[in-house]
Amino acid sequence: MALMPVAEALARVLADTAPLGAEEVTLGEAAGRVLAEDLIALRTQPPADVSAMDGYALQADDIATTPATLTVIGEVAAGHPFAGRVEKGQAARIFTGGVLPDGADTVVIQELTRRDGDKVTVEKTAAKGRNVRYGGIDFKQGAVLLKKGRALTDRDLMLAAAMNYPRLGVCRRPVVAVLGTGDELIMPGGDPRPGQIVYSNGFALTALARAAGAEVIDLGVARDTLEDIGARIRKAREAKVDVLLTSGGASVGDHDLVQKALKAEGLDLSFWRVALRPGRPMMHGRLTRDGLGAMHALGVPGNPVSSYVCAFLFLLPLLRKLSGRPDVEPQAEPAILGRDLPPNDERADYLRATLEMGPDGFIATPVENQDSSLMAPLAQAGCLLIREPHAPAAKAGNRCRILKFGF
Repeated sequence: MALMPVAEALARVLADTAPLGAEEVTLGEAAGRVLAEDLIALRTQPPADVSAMDGYALQADDIATTPATLTVIGEVAAGHPFAGRVEKGQAARIFTGGVLPDGADTVVIQELTRRDGDKVTVEKTAAKGRNVRYGGIDFKQGAVLLKKGRALTDRDLMLAAAMNYPRLGVCRRPVVAVLGTGDELIMPGGDPRPGQIVYSNGFALTALARAAGAEVIDLGVARDTLEDIGARIRKAREAKVDVLLTSGGASVGDHDLVQKALKAEGLDLSFWRVALRPGRPMMHGRLTRDGLGAMHALGVPGNPVSSYVCAFLFLLPLLRKLSGRPDVEPQAEPAILGRDLPPNDERADYLRATLEMGPDGFIATPVENQDSSLMAPLAQAGCLLIREPHAPAAKAGNRCRILKFGF
């Protein structure tokens, strides 16, 4: 099978993939979730004209010239409206959030007044409407304030609460099962014997999936046997996960058994070799699930950088689409190249690069050693610098395109 361009591979991953069904959650559970429907204001905010300051509610005509002395006829606190009416020559003591009494059209802050019993002297004029928040100045009942597909922020939850929603309809979180493979792997904290290495990929992949809003099931590390890998694939299928993410063993060597095990379970293979560096032996296919449609199987390479880059490029868009987000594919941003680069070959290159702000925008400097096993440079990087297939040599200072890490 020939190497597949990155764009075509991603299109295959996303093809026939629809957002998952909706569910209701409380406001306290909704942070980061994706709205399954437009959110329409159930009330007007503020529901009436209210004071923006502590002071006195009055008629602006009464303080056209100052000083002006008025009679105080009552008090208005937030949640305690004044039943009377402010007439000419009168004022009502009012506090922030208090409903503006009938007849009043202005609030003078208390610092510009002198109080003596039931009399208040206003020392400085104020324009009509000063320090008044008019009803509906924030939003009005019936307005669509949050759109379907929006990943809810903390500020959105504040707004949704003010709109009077105790619960929200959101897209179901995708469920991802993460499976490592390899006889050479031991868990962190162990004592590696000769030929063994510490398992690290799964921790990054799990964190990446969770940051994208997914629930994660850890399937551990399978030994290099068809029986062990197959058993864990069946466990993912029984758990009705939406995505099975495997790390390592996706190629076709004698010890690369993931693809064989998946095919034995009925995998419909989309591709397994991508014109991509790092990450050429990337695999995708689908497995049927009882009553739930197909489960995505995404096989990333075992080299740590390759596994992360492939997950960043393919898993994140897949999770975003399953979650109902409109911003599915990563958006490249412009930057300035920080050092010279040689011509590229037939594969798209995603170089780990550090980021710093220069006078004309971000400067992206590729790390010197791009070996796909090196985790320290990956941790230091702020982005992936994209080099298209057959890109010519580039000089420091040239424009380039990057994909920033983070969400």
